Parts: sequence; structure tokens; C-alpha cells
Amino acid sequence: MTEYLGPLELVGDRWIIGDPKREGGSCLVLTAEGMEHHEPGALEPLAVVPWSKFVELGIRATYQAWHATRTMGVLGVLGGGHLETGRSGCSVGGLLRHPYEPWSVNYTHHERPYTGNHVHVVRALFQRMSEARTLHRLGDPEWLGTAVARLASLSAWWAPSLNRQVREIIEDLGT
Repeated sequence: MTEYLGPLELVGDRWIIGDPKREGGSCLVLTAEGMEHHEPGALEPLAVVPWSKFVELGIRATYQAWHATRTMGVLGVLGGGHLETGRSGCSVGGLLRHPYEPWSVNYTHHERPYTGNHVHVVRALFQRMSEARTLHRLGDPEWLGTAVARLASLSAWWAPSLNRQVREIIEDLGT
């Protein structure tokens, strides 16, 4: 089984976004109840957002860890802003309901680079799950493991083709 898809990684029996092992590493743990935000040294999660609170959810990821620095954020803006860069370049965000409000949290990039395909596919996964109103499936480790195993092998340079493949795989797995 594939153990990661860009910033999404299987650690033990839980799927985590980000690298909690890096110095100062923050991460998001996907549980059956919702998404937990963890900071280093904290015994309990800083926040837990139930899946039912999310109206939509998206993920941003830089290809390299150094792209997520403040300096790269400035250079990214000056250079036209085509790449995810800066401190929020590695983040998960969305819209929460009751009351409706934006929500965003940063995570720590792994030391390994993320491939372009993996970054695009994990974004498409979150987008598709939001559209289908099935974000709670991200908290099912078995379902997500099967999805990641199939999605990680996708390879396409044309975004519409990759989006279609992601949609077909997710629908085949039963969203």
C-alpha cells in the first residue's frame, strides 16, 4: 500500500497532513470525528473540527519545503505568484458552517519534496470530496488508504485528464 500522497501520509494507523516529526512540526490528523490540529509538545490537539462543520475543504502544498518560507512568499508574489509559496503555501482551509466563516491552518512540509502529480491529485481529492459532500470519508483510514493507493499512481500532465481520473476513482470507491 502507498503510504503517502504529497503532504498526506499514513503514520501508524492514522492519516496525517504534514510532518509532526520535524522541529516545530504542526500537522492535521484525520479522524472519524473530524480534523485535529496538532502542534509539537501539546498533549491534546489545539482544535478539533468535526466533518459536519465543513462546507468545503481545500489543501495547498508547496513542492519543496523551502517554498513555504516567508522569503519565498515575497518572491512568489513578485514573480507572478504561479507557485504555492509563503507561510500559507502548506495549509488546509475551507468554509465552516454555523456561523459561516473561513478556516485555515498551516502544516509543516516534510523533508521530502512533493511531486507535481501528487500535489495536483491531493488537491483534486479534497475538491472532489467537498463537491460530493463526503468529506467524512477522509476520516476513514481504510477507505482513504485504498483511495491513496489508487490515486498515487496517476500520471498525467494535462490537468483536466487528471481531474477526470481522480473523479472516476473516487466515484468507483463509493463517495
